[in-house]
Amino acid sequence: MLDAQALMTALGEPARRPMRLAVAAALGQGLVQIAIAWITAHTIDAAVFKGAALATLMPQLLTLAALFALKAGLAALADLAGFAAACRARRALFARLVDHVVALGPVRLAGEASGDIATRLTDAVAAIEPYWRRWLPARAAASVLPVAILLVTLPVDWQTGLVFAATLPLLPLFMILVGRAAERANQRQWASLARLGGHLLDAIEGLADLVLNRAAQREVAIVRRMADDYRKETMAVLRLAFLSALVLEFFATVAIAITAVLVGFRLMWGDIAFADGLFLLLLAPQFYAPLRLMGVERHARMEATAAAERLVDLLDRPAPPANGTLRLPAAPALGVRFDRVSVRYGDGPAALADVSFTIAPGEHVALVGPSGAGKSTLLALIAGFIEPSAGRIFVGDQPLAALDRRAFLDQLTLVPQRAAFFDDTIAANVAMGRSGDLAAALVAARADGFVRRLPHGVDTCLGERGLGISGGEGQRLMLARALFRPAPLVLLDEPTAHLDRATEQDVGQAIATMIAGRTAITIAHRLATVRHADRILVLDAGRLVESGTHDELVARGGAYAGLLASLEGDRP
Repeated sequence: MLDAQALMTALGEPARRPMRLAVAAALGQGLVQIAIAWITAHTIDAAVFKGAALATLMPQLLTLAALFALKAGLAALADLAGFAAACRARRALFARLVDHVVALGPVRLAGEASGDIATRLTDAVAAIEPYWRRWLPARAAASVLPVAILLVTLPVDWQTGLVFAATLPLLPLFMILVGRAAERANQRQWASLARLGGHLLDAIEGLADLVLNRAAQREVAIVRRMADDYRKETMAVLRLAFLSALVLEFFATVAIAITAVLVGFRLMWGDIAFADGLFLLLLAPQFYAPLRLMGVERHARMEATAAAERLVDLLDRPAPPANGTLRLPAAPALGVRFDRVSVRYGDGPAALADVSFTIAPGEHVALVGPSGAGKSTLLALIAGFIEPSAGRIFVGDQPLAALDRRAFLDQLTLVPQRAAFFDDTIAANVAMGRSGDLAAALVAARADGFVRRLPHGVDTCLGERGLGISGGEGQRLMLARALFRPAPLVLLDEPTAHLDRATEQDVGQAIATMIAGRTAITIAHRLATVRHADRILVLDAGRLVESGTHDELVARGGAYAGLLASLEGDRP
């Protein structure tokens, strides 16, 4: 089972090279600082106590200038390399999350709030970045530089080295004690942010319904209360962060003061040379600086860990196996066969029970039945969003489970009830990054007329909800998207269910154009759709109860005849 640390480690592979460069640059800064302290101490000693002329000190001064420039360059390099490592890790994480969400599909994520998923894919992924950019270089510097300074200090003055060695463990000790409470606060903060972000995005999506039902003010009060909870959690984290920084600064200052007092008295007593004493005093802040920086950046690690735990919850959800390798041959239409297929969600009743049927290539089949009969489950099975609990599904005489999933999806077109768009132009929403004849697709979908009337034609921008166009126009654009990439297997979740009679006829003609010569499976709620189907499958309580043409089923007077009233009366 994946955990937060394992996820962080897995992301290290694409970021390995720039991270090594960032760590090397951070360590180089510390080593350069030791050299600066040594040259500075001996230069001041030569100028003040030995009366050295400026000309004789010029090489040391030029060396110092070069070292300061090198230190600045290493600092910039460490920051740029850390940023590059963070970007690579972030891209790898985002790609992994998106691939997993796509693999899970809409059925497995049906119980999740879309806002919560969006929050995880944006805020949680962004919170991982400081872990790579700041925490890992700081941790590496804190692991190496104090030891390097201690090794330099001991030959110069063992007593000061003993003070360094004795006080060094105090900072990590108090860092851990304060950090435990901060880590718990970070986890609560992220849980609060996830609730707030998910609820707010879902509320915005349903804003029209909230206003119509006069529930907008109530929703405002809920969001205000959740935002206040998040504010309190954030302030608790900041309070602990400031407390941690105060503790680290206090003990580091005390340790530096002890070193300064000890060196000062020994200088007064003549037990240590001035150059060595000044060198030790200049090194003392640098000895504790890496630990202080790691203490500050430890909050970036805790925030990243809390965010990663939110992502692990999503990544741990089992996705359908994607190890199929078979590819279907190119064909204008694909046959579909169900062999005693059953599906059960959890401990509830079977959504489909022992369903068997065969759809010939090029056949148009309509699925009808009452709500909960299993129609949507059947389409989800064919699309690969879920797997059957029992039985087998064949597409084009090949087991669906053995097919290469990505290759199979390229041979599948799904047209949902409601149009879904991206915040982009009409051309981009129809083409979806593919090449083809855009004008022909719009004409075939009966969408060319209203697109020409728009101010910018195909370059008109649409919002995610298709702002600026009607529901019927949106459905025609969805059909144009399907026609832009002809697929041998078409799944339609009754795209005319929410349209008026005139628009339904127009869209219905476009659908007839699209499915001509292809295999089509339609969830039907309209009589017009059922009449034009080659065959009708009647589902009831997860079972296939009837099969035949419209006229055949009406003549039998069975379950289908009982559904005719609802089909005929289903008009907006």
